[in-house]
Order: sequence, then C-alpha cells, then structure tokens
Amino acid sequence: MDGSAAGRWPWILALDMHGQPYRWMSWQTACHYYARDMVAWSIGERHFLIHGGVCRMTGQRSEITANSIIAIKGRAQRADFLQQVPPLNNRELFRRDRQLCAYCGQRFAAAALTRDHIQPVSLGGRDTWMNVVTACRACNQRKGGRTPEQARMPLLYAPYVPNKAEYLILCNRHILADQMDFLTRHLPRQSRLRLTG
Repeated sequence: MDGSAAGRWPWILALDMHGQPYRWMSWQTACHYYARDMVAWSIGERHFLIHGGVCRMTGQRSEITANSIIAIKGRAQRADFLQQVPPLNNRELFRRDRQLCAYCGQRFAAAALTRDHIQPVSLGGRDTWMNVVTACRACNQRKGGRTPEQARMPLLYAPYVPNKAEYLILCNRHILADQMDFLTRHLPRQSRLRLTG
C-alpha cells in the first residue's frame, strides 16, 4: 500500500507483551514503534508496506512492513485488564445492543435511538452499562420516568458490561478479518457480539 491511501487504511491492533489487546493505533503510530524497534512480535494475515523518504547519501527509499496486529515491547497489562469496565457512551451502547430497541425489538439508525435508564435516574438509577439499554425515541417517551415493570414494557434483552475486547470491536467500524478473529477469542461466552454475522 502506498502512503497516499492513508485515509483508507485500517487501524492496527496493539497488544501488550502477553498478547492482551489494549488499543487501536494508526499506521503512523505503528511505524513509530517499528522504527524504534519496539515491536516485540506481530501476527495477522495483512501486511502493509509503508514507503518513507529517500536517503540523500544512498538514494534508497526507506520502507517499513507493518502487520495488522502487533505486540509492543515493555507493555504488560494487569491480569484483569480485559475485565475492566470501558467508558459508557451512546455510540458503543447502540453497537452493543446492535441498534435494537430493547422494548419494541426494531432496528433503527443511530440518530433515531436514545439511551434509556432501566431504573430511571429520577428514581435513583445510575448511568452504568447494567442500567442502560438502547431504546427508540417513541418507546423511551412512552416509558417515561418509570421502570419497565411500571410502564408494562418488558425488556426484550438484558444489558451487560462489555469487556475490553468487546469494546475494541465496538469502537472500530473497519476491523480486518484477522483482527476480528483475534478479538473474538477474547470475548466472554455470553457476548452478543458472538452472534453477529
């Protein structure tokens, strides 16, 4: 690939020394790690050839071959890193719930969705992964400041807290097949993302 296609390049999946996924990085950041010899090992089926400048002394053009999944030297996450709770925001919430309204079961565009608190904030509910679901605007307005039981609107699915691997999947819309295979191996058994086809 040529650097002119930079805007179309997928993100590189960064791992710690033990193979735990921890973030997405740009190809430029990956090149920085390669150039400083900070890539411990790499896996993945995709390789990217990045061309640099021309050496004034030799006339040769520099190039780096980067993999789609790389482990960074010196990085080691805690054993419970994959279980840490990722930040809650609407984009990842809607992706977690596959853009399905928890009350009517219909799929909507993100612009037509809202974050619904199962236990309303007005009744002491908190803004956490386990207390929020995706709802269409009509269902959220109909439910109002009530619990699903009070509104007689049963939940069609249960909320859950995504782990770090799920969060990385939710955050990136252009995941390569080898990256998805790698991250899928780190998903909890109950993950809704295992059902994505």
